[in-house]
Amino acid sequence: MNTTLKNIAKMTAIATLLASAGLSQARAATANVGVSASVAQNCTITSTPVAFGAYDPVSGSSITAAGTVVVACTKAASSLTVGLDNGANAVTGQRNLKGSVTSDKLAYSLMQPTTTTPGAACPAMGTGTAWTTAAPLTLTSPTSKTARTYNVCGQLASGQDVSVDSYSDTVIATINF
Repeated sequence: MNTTLKNIAKMTAIATLLASAGLSQARAATANVGVSASVAQNCTITSTPVAFGAYDPVSGSSITAAGTVVVACTKAASSLTVGLDNGANAVTGQRNLKGSVTSDKLAYSLMQPTTTTPGAACPAMGTGTAWTTAAPLTLTSPTSKTARTYNVCGQLASGQDVSVDSYSDTVIATINF
């Protein structure tokens, strides 16, 4: 029995040597795996309304009100402009709010903020640069994808002779990139 144990021990030792000899002959090869992506220039735009509230044609007071356009663009996007069309009720380039019952029109203007800095103030009544598709607001290249808010500056001049009604218009804001 002692011989049997010695033989098993020898066989185990030989098997271990053979197994380790096979492992030492294993080889390896490497390859580089390329990984890539591209980022395209992209922007989104949303808005809040310019709500003038109650207009009194008798009092002779002008009204200003601000809405916003909110844009978010890819970091470092370039050649960014935001244009506002003349609205659904424009007549010869003049934006108009149209009565829901009457055919009366209430003329108004939409002006660019005083600077292209997000949140910049609106110009004083009767001043500023009209905000149109032909005269868009030019934006600086963003430093992040964070949304930026710009005031849309509404001006409603006094003295317009219109009927009692609710007036509205729809203006399309477009970001070009």
